[in-house]
Amino acid sequence: MATRPKMLHGLHATVAAGLLILLAGAGSTAAHAAEYNQQAPAVRSHASDTYSEKEIVNEAGQFFGSAAQGMADAVHSVFKKYGEPNAYIKGEETSGAIVLGLRYGSGTLVMKNGGQQKVYWQGPSAGWDFGGNAVKVFTLVYNLPDGQTIFQRFPGVEGSAYLVGGIGINYQQRGKIILAPMRSGVGLRLGASVGYLKYTKDREWLPF
Repeated sequence: MATRPKMLHGLHATVAAGLLILLAGAGSTAAHAAEYNQQAPAVRSHASDTYSEKEIVNEAGQFFGSAAQGMADAVHSVFKKYGEPNAYIKGEETSGAIVLGLRYGSGTLVMKNGGQQKVYWQGPSAGWDFGGNAVKVFTLVYNLPDGQTIFQRFPGVEGSAYLVGGIGINYQQRGKIILAPMRSGVGLRLGASVGYLKYTKDREWLPF
């Protein structure tokens, strides 16, 4: 008679051990599921943090209108070099130069993760550059952490100015932030890429 209680006791211990293993496995599965759920939105949201090439071609094409014949090629050349931007600026710019040049512009900064704000820019340039014009400017913005960070000086990258499909492109950079302004009908003003542009919240007439 003493053997039966021992057998029952052993059975209970086995069942209890099995339940512990199942609970441990379930806990591990739940932990992995929670970890996946935490990571998955980050992967999905990362894709939405930047603009695709198609989105930028559509936006820039609508902005430039009839002057956007070579826009797709110009956008593609920038994407090939730097990938997808997380913001852009669309606006207008007036510039003029006789060796020493000046630029004044204003537009709207649009960020992929939401938010728009007015932005102004002004700055000097120097080089073999004569003429003057008023053009539309569509600027691709890379690695901009927030809208306020745009308000600083961005030096031009010397030797980076070129024409693609009738659209003038030059690059500006401050740290990890890269700007790629694209202008239509640039003509001789393409030379005004050496110098800097200062982006501000309000219009400033002194470019320095």
